[in-house]
Amino acid sequence: MIAASFSKSSRSLAATAAAALSFAGTFLVTDCAQANDGNSWLRFGPTSDTTSFSYGSGSYGSGSYDRQFVREWEANPPRGYPTLSPANIEATKQAIKRYEGIVADGGWKPIGEKELQPGTNGAAVAELYARLRASGHLREASSYPDHFGTELEAAVKRFQATNGLTPTGIVDKRTIAALNVPAVARLKQLKAGLNRLREYSGLAKKKYVVVNIPAAQIEAVDSDRVISRHTGVVGKPERQTPILTSTIHEMNFNPIWRLPPTVVQKDLIPKGRQMQAAGKDVLVKFGIDAYDGNGRKLDPEKIKWNSAMPNALSYSQQPGKDNPLGFLKINFHNSHSVYMHDTPSESLFGRNFRAASSGCIRVSNIEKLAAWILEDQGVRLDDITALKKSGERKDVRVRKPVPLYFVYITAWATEDGVVQFRRDLYQRDGVGDTASAY
Repeated sequence: MIAASFSKSSRSLAATAAAALSFAGTFLVTDCAQANDGNSWLRFGPTSDTTSFSYGSGSYGSGSYDRQFVREWEANPPRGYPTLSPANIEATKQAIKRYEGIVADGGWKPIGEKELQPGTNGAAVAELYARLRASGHLREASSYPDHFGTELEAAVKRFQATNGLTPTGIVDKRTIAALNVPAVARLKQLKAGLNRLREYSGLAKKKYVVVNIPAAQIEAVDSDRVISRHTGVVGKPERQTPILTSTIHEMNFNPIWRLPPTVVQKDLIPKGRQMQAAGKDVLVKFGIDAYDGNGRKLDPEKIKWNSAMPNALSYSQQPGKDNPLGFLKINFHNSHSVYMHDTPSESLFGRNFRAASSGCIRVSNIEKLAAWILEDQGVRLDDITALKKSGERKDVRVRKPVPLYFVYITAWATEDGVVQFRRDLYQRDGVGDTASAY
């Protein structure tokens, strides 16, 4: 019934083209691929071969690399294992034992600030070699530890991929910062990660969606298997995405954007004052409507942005090319006024650092996630694609609400023994800024 309704209504309207978000770079913060199964290519055993994957070809002499590869890798992460898999609890315990041994042996020495690339030689390369040997990313000893050869390059890529960085094989500033997080800090993160994982130990047979905030990724999981993994954009450190547990109960297709309080206070009103002083109107420029307490639409020219008046109003934007929600908003009950949504501006999905929202979660390839959530209702990906093309407004109730978890896990291990670390984005691990500076 719903699928038929999707198709019928989609054909009744003309298609509209998606456009880039005009707010980007002006004032409003939008707010609010199966490459393999698991991490087999990251294992530290003798069969490890990260070079079997295409990492992009760069001009090593100039210190550059294939930026298209970076964009594609970040926008299409490998599916991997579920972050909240119950099997990760025992694996993380074993990782803690391993890192306790590393710390007991003195940890590892920090490397210098010199950026490195394959083919180079010297003392800085020897430092890198020793660092990766200490953490186990480089298992085999080399007769030429001061040469940046193929084995060391593979170890660098392995380290990058397990630390939430694009595996380019080039030791850039972010990679250096990650390498220089002390072993004792990583051990503390693993212990924090174990405690957080234990909170979700009963999810093995369930269908759910999880947002791991430090990883800026979204997983659709069913029966302890990742169905799809999506790149996300999460809240900036000063506008943090909250930790929460809820259920997805509704989807708004081609939605009206009702500006959340944070955006109104920190973005809209300051911009309104600035533009009014220049003889311009922020509401007219961005196609935003203002309403009083009785729901009456107000004349933009009558709003005095330097007064208290704007604080008492509500604001919304109709569906269209400039709407920051894109074509889909995913709703779940929470006290933080946050939600998950599409975006007409997808450039951030191709970046490694994706803390750029006001707390809400932007989701790459959101059509696939929506189709999976609604599959029990007979909704297909084609139906959702057609609705996106039509531009028709439609609100759909999720008949079987799907559990949703916003979690903060910066360190864990998976059942294949691979240890994962992510930035301590909001500095919640008790290790200062050492694990958030990359």
